Amino acid sequence: MSEIRKSDPLTAGDKGRNRGPSSLLLSRFFDSHITSGSLEVAFADGSRERFGTPGSNALDIAIRFADGRVPREILLDPALGAAEAFMDGRLVIERGDVMGLVSLFARNAPWEAGASYSRPSAAKRLANRIAFHGEQLNNAVRSRANVSHHYDIGNELYRLMLDTEHMQYSCGYWPEDRGGTDMSLAQAQEAKLAHIAAKLALEPGQRVLDIGCGWGGMAIFLASRADVHVTGITLSEEQAALARERVAAAGLSDKVSIELIDYRDHADAGAKYDRIVSVGMFEHVGQAQFETFFRCTGKLLKTDGVMLVHTIGRMGVPGSTDAFTRKYIFPGGYIPALSETVAASEKSRLIATDVETWRLHYAHTLRAWYANCEANRARIIALYDERFYRMWTFYLAGAAASFESGAMCNYQIQYARHRHALPYARDYIGEAEAALLSKG
Repeated sequence: MSEIRKSDPLTAGDKGRNRGPSSLLLSRFFDSHITSGSLEVAFADGSRERFGTPGSNALDIAIRFADGRVPREILLDPALGAAEAFMDGRLVIERGDVMGLVSLFARNAPWEAGASYSRPSAAKRLANRIAFHGEQLNNAVRSRANVSHHYDIGNELYRLMLDTEHMQYSCGYWPEDRGGTDMSLAQAQEAKLAHIAAKLALEPGQRVLDIGCGWGGMAIFLASRADVHVTGITLSEEQAALARERVAAAGLSDKVSIELIDYRDHADAGAKYDRIVSVGMFEHVGQAQFETFFRCTGKLLKTDGVMLVHTIGRMGVPGSTDAFTRKYIFPGGYIPALSETVAASEKSRLIATDVETWRLHYAHTLRAWYANCEANRARIIALYDERFYRMWTFYLAGAAASFESGAMCNYQIQYARHRHALPYARDYIGEAEAALLSKG
C-alpha cells in the first residue's frame, strides 16, 4: 500500500468546507495524533478524509459520523462521547471493528511516551471528578448496588464470554507471552489459579476465605487441588446462586460454602482464617475504603496467616475512573496505584511479602473474551439488544487497549501478618504451582 499524507481529503469539491468548527477541530486532532496506521473518516456533510500512514501490519479503520453532533461530543469527552455515539449507531465502523478502532488511537498515544489523547474539557473533568468522589463513598448499601449493576445482568452473558471450566472473570496467566497462540483461555485461567494458590502456601485442612468469589472457580480449585475448606463471599445474588450450583456439581459442598455478605460485616462477625484470597474484587472497594479493606482483612487473618490480593492497577500515580466506565460498566469502581494500595495496607501492619506486576496478561485475556463475544454475537443481542452489545464490546476493546498501550496492569500482592509466616525465598511458589497443575 502506498504511503499517503497524514491528512488526505478523499472527496473532491466544496464538501468539507461547510463543516462546523467541531469537525474541523477533530480533523486537526486526528491529523496530529494518528501517525501509525490509517483512519478514514466520513463526515456528516458527505466529505471524507484519511489520516495516518497505512502499512502491511498497521491497522486500517474506516468510520462514518451519522450526524454533525458526534465530533463535538467526542471533543468534549473522547471516551464517553465516542462510546455513546457508537452505542447509538451514530458512529458507524465501516471497515475494521471496535477493537481495531480503539487500538488504533491507543497505539498512537502509548502511556510510556507520556502522551494522552483522551483528555476531556476542563468543565467535563471537573464534573467527572465531583461525580467520582461522590461515588467513592462506597458504603455497604451502595457497594451492593454497584456490584449488582455489573454482575447481576445475567449469568448467561458470562457463560458465553468466559472460559467454560473455571468461569474466571479476571486476568488469565499467559507464561512466555503465549497469548493467542498455543494456549487456550481455559489453560491460562487454570495457570492463574495455580499461580495464586501457590503463593498462598496452602496446607491441607486450612480454612480459606475467598473475598469476591465470583462463580466459585477459585474456591472449587483450592478445595479440590489443595484439600482446604473455603468460604466464598460475594454481593452478587446471581453469582452466589450459580456458584452454589457449581460447588454441588463438583461434589465439594462439604468443603466449600458460598455466602452473600459484605466483607466488612463478615469481619465484624469474628471469623478467623489461615489464608485469604481476593481476585478482581479490590477494584470495587473504592479509594475511600482502602484502609477499611485492609483493617478488616487484618482482623480476619490469623497471626500466622497469608493473604493474596490480585487486582487491576495503575502503573503510574493515582488517578480517577473515566466517565464511560463509571457510567456504564463499574459504578463506584476505582483502579488503584501500587503506591496507595501499599500505603493503606501498611496502616494495618500487613507485610507486603511479595509483589508481582503483570503487564500484558490481561490484554490477552480481554482479546479472548472479545473473540468469544464476537462468536456469540447473535445470542448476546437476543439476550439484550444491539446497543448493549456495542456497549459491551466497546468496554472490552477499551480495556484491552489500556493494557496494551495505556497505564493499566495487574498487581499480585502477597501479605503476611508475621515475618516468619512464609519461606525465606520464593522457590516454593514454582514448586507448589507445578504440583497443583499436575493434579488436574
